[in-house]
Amino acid sequence: MSIDVNNESGTEVDEQAILDIARYALARMRIHPLSELSVIAVDADAMEQLHIQWMDLPGPTDVMSFPMDELRPPSKDDDEPPQGLLGDIVLCPEVAEKQGKEAETQHSMDEELQLLTVHGVLHLLGYDHEEPDEKAEMFGLQAAIVDGWRGERGMTGPSPAPTVTS
Repeated sequence: MSIDVNNESGTEVDEQAILDIARYALARMRIHPLSELSVIAVDADAMEQLHIQWMDLPGPTDVMSFPMDELRPPSKDDDEPPQGLLGDIVLCPEVAEKQGKEAETQHSMDEELQLLTVHGVLHLLGYDHEEPDEKAEMFGLQAAIVDGWRGERGMTGPSPAPTVTS
């Protein structure tokens, strides 16, 4: 799996954790090991520009996903996963920090960025949360991935509750 993590935000983030949880999520979703992903952390101004340009919505958001090859998880366990470019995930640590503090179960900016990374991966794989049934599926899968990753690392406590706004 080729995953590039670039921090252009000016805020110190745990880039290794973002890389690790992205790799875990892609493996869990059975994405081809030669697929490529880019994760970029940007400041609030850059995120606001992207949010306006691509969503026609004001203000910065927490995460945006830009799919490339529209890869999907294999439908059966014995299917060979396709290989390709997944796309880009753009994270905003400033928004993540605020959301972590305001969440029902308060958590750190890095924990929020981990959650947002998984959220972005799922969007790249075609998951959405516009309809209630889609939201239940996506957020359930998101929680299972975050909990599985945290469990493998011996992290205790519940995973952050979804606070994603995009």
